[in-house]
Amino acid sequence: MGYGSQRPVRIPLLSAVTKIKCLQFAQKHKDWTVEHWKKVMWSDESRFQLHHADGRVRIWRKQHESMHPTSMSTTLQAGGGSVMVWGTFSWHGLGPLIHVEQCLNSTTYLSIIADQVHPIMLMAYPNGDGFFQQDNAPCHGAHIVQEWFQEHEGDFTLLRWPPQSPDLNPNEHLWDKVKRAIRQLVPQPSNLTELDSAIHQAWCQIPRITFQHLLESMPRRIAAVLKAKGGPMKY
Repeated sequence: MGYGSQRPVRIPLLSAVTKIKCLQFAQKHKDWTVEHWKKVMWSDESRFQLHHADGRVRIWRKQHESMHPTSMSTTLQAGGGSVMVWGTFSWHGLGPLIHVEQCLNSTTYLSIIADQVHPIMLMAYPNGDGFFQQDNAPCHGAHIVQEWFQEHEGDFTLLRWPPQSPDLNPNEHLWDKVKRAIRQLVPQPSNLTELDSAIHQAWCQIPRITFQHLLESMPRRIAAVLKAKGGPMKY
C-alpha cells in the first residue's frame, strides 16, 4: 500500500503561545533581506557525546532471539562522557569555539560575552549596526547578563529571539555538519581530549560557502514560518 518503516521527524514542542511569538518574530523580520541578515552574529551551544548513539540501528531477528549477541547493542552510561562547546558565526566568518565545563551558567556566559563576543562585534560592525543572536537559555536571561547588554547597547543590538525555534537558527546546521564529520573519522575519538580536538578541527574546516548559504536561506525560513503560522517548518 506504499507504507514504509520510517523514523518520525523531530520537531520542537510548540505551545500556542510559542507559535504566536514565532509568528510575531517572522512578521517583524519579513522584509529583511540577505543584507540585513549579514549583520547578525549567531550563537549557540551544543553537546557532543564520546560514543554517539542516534537510534537509527535496526535488526531483523526471530522472537526468541532477543538475547542473542547479534541482537544486542552495547551502551555506556552517559554515552561515555561528553564535551560541550559554545560558538558563533556570521557572514564574515566562524567565531572561536569555547569549551564549556558541565553546564553553561550565567557567570561563564557573561565572561564569554564580554571577552569574546564584544571584541568581535566591535571589529565586525564598527558602526554599531550589528545584531547579536542568542536563544532563550536560562543563563541568557540572568540579571547580570541583561545588565551587561544594557550597558553596551550602543555597541550592537540584541536580536530578540522567539522561544523553541532551533529550526530558525542556522547554527544548528553547522553543529550537524560537525557531528557528521566526527562520525566519519577513522579511528573514532577514544577519549574526551581527542573528541574536543576533533570538534575544533571539524569546526575550522567548515567552508565559508557553507555558512554563507545558510544565511542566504534566512528570508526563506522567515517565509516558511509565516506560511506555517508559527508552526513547525522543514528547516
